[in-house]
Amino acid sequence: MAAAANGLPAGVEAVLRSSNPWWDSKPGRPVPPFKRWPFDLIIRRLTDESRLPAVVLRGPRQVGKTTLQEQIIDQLITSDADRWSKRILRVQFDDLPSLRTLVRAPSGQEVILRVTRWYEANILGSTLNETARAGTPAILLLDEVQNLPDWGVQIKSLWDTYDVRVLVTGSSALRLRRGEDSLAGRLTSLELGPLTLREIAGIDGIGTIPPLAAVGATLPLVRKEFWESLRAFGLSHQAVRDPAFARFDERGGYPMSHLGAATPWDTVAPLLYEAIVKRAIQHDLRLGERGRRRDPQLLAEVFRLCCKYAGQAPGPTTLAREIRASVPGSTVSTLAVGRYLQFFDETLLVRLVQQAGFRLKKRRGYPKITLCDPALRAATLQERVPLTPEVLEAHRELADLAGFLAESVVGYLLIGLVGADLNWLPRTTKDPEVDFVLSAGAHHIPIEVKYRRNINSLSDTLGLRTFLDRGAYSAPFAILVTKEDERPAGLDDRIVDISLRSLMLIR
Repeated sequence: MAAAANGLPAGVEAVLRSSNPWWDSKPGRPVPPFKRWPFDLIIRRLTDESRLPAVVLRGPRQVGKTTLQEQIIDQLITSDADRWSKRILRVQFDDLPSLRTLVRAPSGQEVILRVTRWYEANILGSTLNETARAGTPAILLLDEVQNLPDWGVQIKSLWDTYDVRVLVTGSSALRLRRGEDSLAGRLTSLELGPLTLREIAGIDGIGTIPPLAAVGATLPLVRKEFWESLRAFGLSHQAVRDPAFARFDERGGYPMSHLGAATPWDTVAPLLYEAIVKRAIQHDLRLGERGRRRDPQLLAEVFRLCCKYAGQAPGPTTLAREIRASVPGSTVSTLAVGRYLQFFDETLLVRLVQQAGFRLKKRRGYPKITLCDPALRAATLQERVPLTPEVLEAHRELADLAGFLAESVVGYLLIGLVGADLNWLPRTTKDPEVDFVLSAGAHHIPIEVKYRRNINSLSDTLGLRTFLDRGAYSAPFAILVTKEDERPAGLDDRIVDISLRSLMLIR
């Protein structure tokens, strides 16, 4: 690849120019009109006169991170092309051959800084600081940076040297966090998962549900009144909430499943699997020298078992035994299965909820598996398990599976809440199991998921009440997640009951 005089290979320069057509007053590709929830928050941060911390947006593939960047660019260019056309640099550090070559070059350790210097010299015609002093700081939109060595150090160097606005996105939780370690105080992290019920209602034209709280606000999770207000909020928007939940149950939460509403599920399912699961297995989890040594067949089998055991906590021994039975000749070890589970946790397709450490001296349980979207389970296993109460009532033979799937939805929903940790408590000889424990500060809130038609206010809440009675846990109240909105008769006043449909409006 020929090197240009400015230090970038000619092929890389061509990629940058084609990825940033607004530099030459040309349009980008059409963007969907529906904007996901972080849009307004991020665009305010990028255009604010004061220099706020950089934003790191992480989430699984195909949830809309790249589209969000394109929508931000489209709005800025449409509003004032003369002001913004040269002041926006977008780079997707993904799988383009020319950029891969640049990263592997001897100076690849500083690819972000090299691209930025080229941008200053060839597009801005001035330094980033000179541009900022002229009244409009430049905006850098860097996609899939986790694939770069030392990306965090480079962003730190940019931030400490220049007045610039930065949005970083990526789909690997672990590799992003490693980079974030060097950016303390210089960034704000946001997590973008699949569509919320509010967003599904909007994108499918069902109706409007306002946000429960301001975007980015810290929720008062340790206040019982907050959860009671969430319950009341869900009931007050029942007319939109319920059909949105039914659509979530039918199609899941990936935007690609909702953009073609008339497309039958049998057509959507294989596309979903190819674009998300196969992409993670063949690309994200097999990057680099170590990644290439990972067995793609074993990765696929581990993810299949994650789907099968969603909402449960099977041990690696159980999973390894099933893999050896289903893959002829496999000699996979429990240690390898544990590592592969962690790999999927890194992609955010799966979140592993660890057991709480404040009750057990010895390990008695394993991580609980939660899926980012039930639609991935349906696409992978080719099995539909309904969560909509009316549909589930007609398929009572699936009630147990629906209970585990509901638990998976709750776990993935809550593990990403800002300002709190999520764990679970396995059964001991003295105490019953607790599905989840939400910890914020010194307070620990037990959560039980009972996704069934009839709930016994005594036997079905034993774990919650036992936890509440242990003064050392500092539990101000407990939460019971249900299938129906009606409060179970005789429920302990210390327990807030809330249907899954209302709980999902927390985001």
